[in-house]
Amino acid sequence: MKTMADEEVSEDLKSLNIDDKKEVSSGDHSPAMSPVMLSENNYNWVDITDDFFNSIKVLDLGELLHDELFGLFEAMSAIEMMDPKMDAGMLCNRGNKAALTFEQAVDCGKLKLSSLSLSEQIGVIDNTLACLVSWLEGHSLAQTVFTNLFLHKPHTVQDKPLRAFCFSVYKIVYIIKDFVNRGTVFEEEDFQPTVYGYSLCPDWSEQRVVALLRETEDELQRRVRARTADTPDTGKHEDLIALHARVRFTRLLYQALSSLSKQGGVSVGDSSKLLTTCAEVIPTLIKTLDRGLQPTPTPDGGSVMMGFEPLVNQRLLPPTFPRYTRVKSRADAYQYLEELIGRLKQACRVATCTSFHSALDLFIELSRSNPCIVSRSVMQLLYVNRANGSCVDALRDAARNFISPPSLAPRNPFVANPQAREYVDTFFDRCVRPFTSLIQLCGHNRARQRDKLAHLLEEFASLQDEAERVDAFLNNIGQKCDPPRSHLACFGTWVLYHSLRIMIMFLLSGFELELYSTHEYHYIFWYLYEFLYGWLISSLTRADSFLVDQEQAAAAGRAQRRSKPRKKKARPYTREIILHQALQNMCGGYYKAMLGFRQDGKLQLPHPEFDCERVRYEHRFAPFSSLLTPPPVQYSEFHDMTAALQHTHSQSLYTHGCKHFHQARSLLESITNPDNEINELLRVAKTNFVVLKLLATGHRRESTKPPDFDFSYHHHFPIIKLQ
Repeated sequence: MKTMADEEVSEDLKSLNIDDKKEVSSGDHSPAMSPVMLSENNYNWVDITDDFFNSIKVLDLGELLHDELFGLFEAMSAIEMMDPKMDAGMLCNRGNKAALTFEQAVDCGKLKLSSLSLSEQIGVIDNTLACLVSWLEGHSLAQTVFTNLFLHKPHTVQDKPLRAFCFSVYKIVYIIKDFVNRGTVFEEEDFQPTVYGYSLCPDWSEQRVVALLRETEDELQRRVRARTADTPDTGKHEDLIALHARVRFTRLLYQALSSLSKQGGVSVGDSSKLLTTCAEVIPTLIKTLDRGLQPTPTPDGGSVMMGFEPLVNQRLLPPTFPRYTRVKSRADAYQYLEELIGRLKQACRVATCTSFHSALDLFIELSRSNPCIVSRSVMQLLYVNRANGSCVDALRDAARNFISPPSLAPRNPFVANPQAREYVDTFFDRCVRPFTSLIQLCGHNRARQRDKLAHLLEEFASLQDEAERVDAFLNNIGQKCDPPRSHLACFGTWVLYHSLRIMIMFLLSGFELELYSTHEYHYIFWYLYEFLYGWLISSLTRADSFLVDQEQAAAAGRAQRRSKPRKKKARPYTREIILHQALQNMCGGYYKAMLGFRQDGKLQLPHPEFDCERVRYEHRFAPFSSLLTPPPVQYSEFHDMTAALQHTHSQSLYTHGCKHFHQARSLLESITNPDNEINELLRVAKTNFVVLKLLATGHRRESTKPPDFDFSYHHHFPIIKLQ
């Protein structure tokens, strides 16, 4: 009777086309029966190398051959043998060298615990910080930080600077891991929180580690001063300066992260000062990179560094395909740390946000710069700590500041109605989940954000429905008041405003993630131009008018008690409305330009046999189908609305597009105190205006080369370049 293992071997033999007449029994364990060790005569090998390369000649660059037994899923799951990027065994397990543990390295004399030279200590610190940065980029602790054998038993290290550094690294790893776990905005590709059984020094308190670092820093500073007085130009003097700078940098970074991690009692301003001082030390670290011991190259192209064993934790890794980890260079690591400090300083700005809308704008702004997992997590935690759990109150203030609904005014007739109060309270309770998800969503990486935006629209669709019901009920009550109070669409306008922003973010993220083909740009920009930006401007205009009306009504009552009239206040959303009008015109310019390129045959279109524009259109806008406001535009409507323009002469389309970019330029120039984004948009609008002006005059009319869309100046709105 055959066992399951025997059946698997038989199936393997059949799949390998092996003509083996021997019967496999459960008791036969001879090497001749293993499919790996069978004689070469039993295989029917066929060399397909030439056939393979001849077959792929019909494929252009970027094309894939799909087979019903080997699709994209199998291709992504496959391991390309002998490729160092895919087959980790090529580099991780190559050679006969055995990985040494801490005790073995000490016994054989390859790991010194005392009397390390200044250069050796600098080299170990630089290499450890490079490993730390590699961990922050998504690799495991076992293959990065904990390859440093000194960290396995830091108590045994005798040299004080290195011992203080080792303990601080443990504490920094613990704080960062705590940030990421509490921030809950990381994905498997962002961060690996597993510590593989290592204890992150719980017996050493923060005060003890900081005191050890300060003591070491002061001692090194005294040695630097003494050396400066005696022989200021020796190499040892430079080494002392370099080592002192690294200990100081480590202390400042640890204190800054520690102060950010505390729930209360420490102001964010103190953390910002520590981060600023920390950034001032980095130029010295980069300047003295050559003072540390450098890794020794090996014949196989790798390198060996004293005190580091890349394979020491190989057995701790999970039983999956091993992942090869290439540690960042020291120069790149310090550049990363410098950028990290800058991002953390930006994240500290969240604590100064006084309203939900300003915090959301800051989250969206920082999210566009692709921040790392640490800064994203810190930003989430700082906002949560500032809100102190009162999300309902924050959302009430946000709605009040946005459109000032009468039901949220300090003195309003709705307070006396218990059913009205209950409706309003229930509505804001329902708002907590989607708006909190929106804030949290901005902390994820860009690719995950797009997926979550699509799901978030479903929650806002139900929130829109509830907002309309609450507005209708409150409006009926308000009409019975003396004087009548209108509450029509106040909450609905507020929810609609955020729904439209989410829809725009979803579409624009496709450009940033390079999801759209060039021939799809015309209906993406059309949807933004004709509907989304128009609806957004309309909602802002309504809120702006409602706020002004409320202010005038309140001022009229105060004016009776004053002899001198008050000055008129500026409309609150003027700047935002002008910006969105400019963006709407830019989308219109791109839409007209894309139609012109299609008319001139300058766009590479998919083969008609494999193309269905309806399917692509419906796929791109599928997440909008759950919303009732604005109503989703079906493909048939899009086709009917654009049919006339699609038959317009290309030069006329270029002229219309040129006018759109000119209008966008005029609107952007009218904005006072422009920020970096407005300056970038202004440059894009000016350049595209010139390009379409040339095309409208017949420039390069005969050329069939496709235009180039350069997204290097702006993530979402490219500069059109003619080839």
